[in-house]
Order: sequence, then structure tokens, then C-alpha cells
Amino acid sequence: MRKGGLIACSICELIALAVWTGGLIVIIGAVIPSVFNTMAMDQGGRLLARVFDGYNRLTAGAILILTLAAAWRLWLGREEARLTRPEIVLLTLMVAVAAAITLWLTPATVSLQEQAFAAQTEAAKKAAYAEFFKVHTVVRGLYLLNLALGIALLAVKVRAWMNPGRITA
Repeated sequence: MRKGGLIACSICELIALAVWTGGLIVIIGAVIPSVFNTMAMDQGGRLLARVFDGYNRLTAGAILILTLAAAWRLWLGREEARLTRPEIVLLTLMVAVAAAITLWLTPATVSLQEQAFAAQTEAAKKAAYAEFFKVHTVVRGLYLLNLALGIALLAVKVRAWMNPGRITA
């Protein structure tokens, strides 16, 4: 039973990482260009804010799955189930970055975006967009950092799974 549970745990971890990293790749590579090539900036910006809200909820689900899987593997205490230091460090960094984006930076970005859209004069619009893009640049960088961390975590996990003695009866 524990061998099957460990395999199921590994599959759930893989799915969670695929959603986390794959979702962002799809948004960056397909959704953002499509939105801004077909909509006005304010409509596209509002749509993408909703897309990223949905993505952040999926990320929260992935965090839950990855955290529960890590806790279960720790509870097992078996050599083939152990968490490696790189897994712990990468997952911790990913969770911290996702929390900063979701709980702090996204609300600030949405507020600044709405201020820019609502600005009446050209000078006010320019100033509002300047403030928005300062925060937006940080958010964009953190999303890319989390993507890189997710890919690194996936590589660490695949390497561990490829170890022939990792899952035994």
C-alpha cells in the first residue's frame, strides 16, 4: 500500500508542478499576446487581471498538493520517500514568492491599474501608468522567477524519480 501511495504522491506532485509551470507558460506564450492583439489596453488589462486571479487560485491548489505530499513523505520516514534539501528549498521559495504575488503585489497592481485607466488628463494617466509599471515589472519578474524555480523543482523531482532504488516494495 505504501509503495502505491508513494507512486500516487509522486503523480500528484507532478500534476501540481505541471499546472503551476505549464499554466504560466500558456499565459505568457499564448494568452497575453492574444489578449493584447485583439483588445484595447484597458479591456485586455482587466481580462488579464482575472486570468491571473484564476492562475493564482490554481497555484494555491498546487501549493496545497505539494505541501501535503511533502508532509506525507516526511511522515513515512522511509529512505525512498525522503525529501531532499533542494526540494525543500525550492518549494519554500516558490511558496514565498507566490504568497508575495497573491497577497501583497496583485492587490496593489490591480489598484494602480484601475487608477491608470480612470485617469482623466494625459499627465495624470502618464503618472499613473508609471506607478503601475513599477509594480508590474516586479510582479512580472517574480512570476518568471517562480517559473524558473518550478522548472528546477521539476528537474530535481524527475532526477530523484529516475533513481532506480527510490521506490521499493
